[in-house]
Amino acid sequence: MVTLPDILATRRRLGADLRRTPLVESHWLSSASGGEVRLKLESHQVTNSFKVRGALNAIRRLAQSCDADRPPAVVTASAGNHGLAIAWAANLAKLRATIFTPRNAPRTKLKAIERTGADLRPVADDYEQAEAFALEWASNHGSVFISPYNHDDVIAGAGTVGVEVVEEWPALDAVVVPIGGGGLISGIAAAVSAMKPGTDVIGVEAAASNAFSAARAAGHLVTIDVKPTIADGLGGNVEADTRTWQYIRDLVSRVVTVSEDDLISGIRGLVAEDHLVAEGAGIAGVAAVAAKRIALDGRRVAVVVSGSNIDLARLRECLNGHGRSDST
Repeated sequence: MVTLPDILATRRRLGADLRRTPLVESHWLSSASGGEVRLKLESHQVTNSFKVRGALNAIRRLAQSCDADRPPAVVTASAGNHGLAIAWAANLAKLRATIFTPRNAPRTKLKAIERTGADLRPVADDYEQAEAFALEWASNHGSVFISPYNHDDVIAGAGTVGVEVVEEWPALDAVVVPIGGGGLISGIAAAVSAMKPGTDVIGVEAAASNAFSAARAAGHLVTIDVKPTIADGLGGNVEADTRTWQYIRDLVSRVVTVSEDDLISGIRGLVAEDHLVAEGAGIAGVAAVAAKRIALDGRRVAVVVSGSNIDLARLRECLNGHGRSDST
């Protein structure tokens, strides 16, 4: 498993190219939950998502290990944010990148990928098919596949979020983290468990795509029926051998789920009360606290807002109360 020394080395490797994102108090959520809530705003990170931490780490490690005269090409699959992060990091390292996404990925993410000059291929029906296409591409073209979650360098990059939270707020009692493939919560759990043992790490999934809730109930990874969700970055089954399962099984205190209505209310509440914008996946932790899916009981809790790349039309729908994924 990724260790705290790995994560601290990653932070040095990332250097000044990324931001130390703010940790700000949310008076709205503190009042609503009966705890002290601070928001870790990865929505303010480069590419507007935490994903760039792991992507840049993976790209830099890859570039260091390869022949400088024959730079590798990279390929990935993504619902949008990881693809954008890989495209941005590859452009910085002057590597070729091919990004497979679902056809219905948010336009704001696809346009941002295009602006990096990466080879964007929005040809899949869903994330799982995008991943299959990307793996086939890697095999056929000699490219290096960088998973959005099942990759030690990606997990170590995500772990730098946990380091920053504990350094800035050493008195915290818990961290609440969205879960898709599990890379973010795995890195944060590795960092937090080493720096401040006994701190709860709580995961939040969309009820429409609850791979790890189902796995924890069964005691092993299972295939789930994935339904549409406004939290597109959290949707899909995970790789059968994903290393993130070990972290979520052993280091995460519990996993809760939020409904589509919870997510929409979370987006609307964050805009109205804290004047912040986040996407469906990014808002999962906020939604869980606001809907009282997690009992805070006066504790000090950091909630990770993991990204803000939401289409303007979808944001309008949510603000107007018409953002349900089954109505689009």
